[in-house]
Amino acid sequence: MKKLIPCLFPLFMMACSDKDEKAKPVDVPQAALTQSQNNESFNKGFGKLLNSYYALKESFVKEDTIQVAASAKALMQAADSLQLKELKAEAALIETAQVNAKNLSDEVKGLLGEAGIENKRRAFQMITSDMYDLIRVVKYDQAVVYLQHCPMAFNNKGADWLSNTSEVVNPYIPKKMIDCGEVKDSVDYRAKK
Repeated sequence: MKKLIPCLFPLFMMACSDKDEKAKPVDVPQAALTQSQNNESFNKGFGKLLNSYYALKESFVKEDTIQVAASAKALMQAADSLQLKELKAEAALIETAQVNAKNLSDEVKGLLGEAGIENKRRAFQMITSDMYDLIRVVKYDQAVVYLQHCPMAFNNKGADWLSNTSEVVNPYIPKKMIDCGEVKDSVDYRAKK
């Protein structure tokens, strides 16, 4: 046994040596990290849609019903003119996005028909839901969108809104509790570095 150990030791050392030829990873070319999955025309139109939504949210924060109406009209126009056929996706996804955009436009029309700011805020909650669905369907990859929630809105029933920052600015009860709420989710389809 003592004679066997000196013979096995060199074999053991060779097996553990770092001189083995290791498989080299294959470099696979990747697309530029800042390149969008969608074309520029679609991204521009969807960016306009988001900015119109954010303007509507700010109008509710300011409790300015004239601005709410103007922002809602801009949002409806952006939703109606969205070029979803330019979306780089399967036909079924494009169809779903078209349904979401139509629902969004219909909800905005409903908001415009509502009397009183509280009724308009209830419609805004539905608009938020439709916008959130649409963002996730089209996988908008030009910005992070934050889904925020206030549990005290509508007599503690709760309500959501979207924001382009993580800072909470509540559009449902801005005079009493402007910072009531939390980030519930974020949607970020941007390319990771």
